[in-house]
Amino acid sequence: MKRGTLTKSLLLFAGAFYMDSAITLAAVDQQQTPNIIYILADDLGMGDLGCYGQQKLKTPNIDRLAEEGMRFTDHYSGNTVCSPSRAVLMTGQHPGHVHCRGNGNENGFALDSEMTTLPRLFKNAGYATGAFGKWGLGETNLTGAPNPMTHGFDHYTGWKSQIVAHTYYPSSIVRDGVEVPMPAGTFVHDLIMADAFKFVEDSVESGTPFFCYIPTAVPHAAMHAPEELHEKWRKVYPEFDDKIGKYGAGPGEPCPPVQNPIAGFGAMMENLDNQIGALIAMLIELGVDENTIILFASDNGAHHEGGHDPNFWDSNGPLRGIKRDLYEGGIRTPFLVRWPGQIEAGRTSDHLSAFWDIVPTMAELIRQPVPEQTDGISMLPTLLGQGQQPQHTYIYHEFIRGKTKPYSARSIRLGDWKAVQTKGKKGAFNAIELYNLKEDLGETKDLAKQFPEIVKEMERTMDEAHTPLK
Repeated sequence: MKRGTLTKSLLLFAGAFYMDSAITLAAVDQQQTPNIIYILADDLGMGDLGCYGQQKLKTPNIDRLAEEGMRFTDHYSGNTVCSPSRAVLMTGQHPGHVHCRGNGNENGFALDSEMTTLPRLFKNAGYATGAFGKWGLGETNLTGAPNPMTHGFDHYTGWKSQIVAHTYYPSSIVRDGVEVPMPAGTFVHDLIMADAFKFVEDSVESGTPFFCYIPTAVPHAAMHAPEELHEKWRKVYPEFDDKIGKYGAGPGEPCPPVQNPIAGFGAMMENLDNQIGALIAMLIELGVDENTIILFASDNGAHHEGGHDPNFWDSNGPLRGIKRDLYEGGIRTPFLVRWPGQIEAGRTSDHLSAFWDIVPTMAELIRQPVPEQTDGISMLPTLLGQGQQPQHTYIYHEFIRGKTKPYSARSIRLGDWKAVQTKGKKGAFNAIELYNLKEDLGETKDLAKQFPEIVKEMERTMDEAHTPLK
């Protein structure tokens, strides 16, 4: 295979779709302005949901999104940890272009005020906008500093910072930029969800279309859950009662240890699932269900902090790796989209897509210009079953761990081929690994020595996809 042949052939393949990719929203009432609810779980693996194979706990309400909408099998998060994944979602830039590529000094990750980011896109279209949960792109209570409300959200309720979001019993939360002390023992997840529900109700009452972003912390960090549900799950798995899950949440922040974190995980997932069921019921009661799109995804793969055991729960199913890995288990996410009457129920799609596709998809949906910085491709043809779907040439990820620069790992998917390169303990890069995902979804057989020309092509494309951080 000649140098560049693989990439060029795929570019031509993608280009053929682009030339005939004009989407008509003929099936959608031209006067209709759909409401959008985007629910972002935190550290939820592909295998943690019933609709992706989970056997030990039931998620009937989340599964309902798949049964009454579309389930994606090949959707990728923005990165393998929290902040950069959210930065990709908000900007539409892929991981080799976005300003944040690893966790660290959160206040250095603020979004560029010059960009039209996801919430600003909706604000420009006349939507009411609200965010409820974990922001992860700068502390949310700093006066004069960038925060969710300076980037286009009318309302924000959630944790003060990403590190405080390790606990569900923080000393305070932030509402619309103001830090509000919490009584000791307040389980704030339920309080934050209640604010999200109220935002939806208020928006419907006012007749204003809304964008409701719910970046819940579940099932991240400490395995905290409502006491009743936790006790219920301790009876299911009493054999783990001798295990104690501990996690830190920053100086001065209460983060109670959890007896039986296995039960804690089951309880927190059941609680979230119940709330999504209540959300759907509320939309139906308010008469806006058929004009509301619900999207559900996770910011990265499953974690093992706070006593959580992803192996026990088979959190990543057949995928290799977890959070902080660029193997499929670290970056491939559940993705469900429900829109009654517009998205055909019960469909499964293997369309290759990623977080950076959300901005252009929403822009096309609400008839706004696609922001200049975006690297994504609108998924509306796939969602609505209309026209031809443009395709990605590749899906690229890079991850900075600690103070490593320019990156400590990178990966690329090009068709069925996947390449991964990591740094060794002494800082030198390891050899590029190559996998055929069609034949080896678990990335168990490194084919790099058998296909050196493909390895060279993948390396060249990874080099091209990377823009150095300033």
